[in-house]
Amino acid sequence: MPKRKQNNKGRGKREGHFVVRGVRRDPPDMRKLGRALLSLAQAEAERQAQAQHKASQAAADEEENTSSTDGGDKDERRGS
Repeated sequence: MPKRKQNNKGRGKREGHFVVRGVRRDPPDMRKLGRALLSLAQAEAERQAQAQHKASQAAADEEENTSSTDGGDKDERRGS
């Protein structure tokens, strides 16, 4: 089956949009499937770590703002 020409008129590069066409293999290429699964798991773990980092940064920024507006010295510990 000959490969088709790609028509890229009017299309810029868009991230996150791609097409996957499967080819039946008997037996399936387990090494290739394993690499794809590990890649997906790594990408998901990175997304979760970034979200957690952003949340902790926001909480730290919020705490810094509230501690400096309560009239006390922000270096001074509360309750001491």
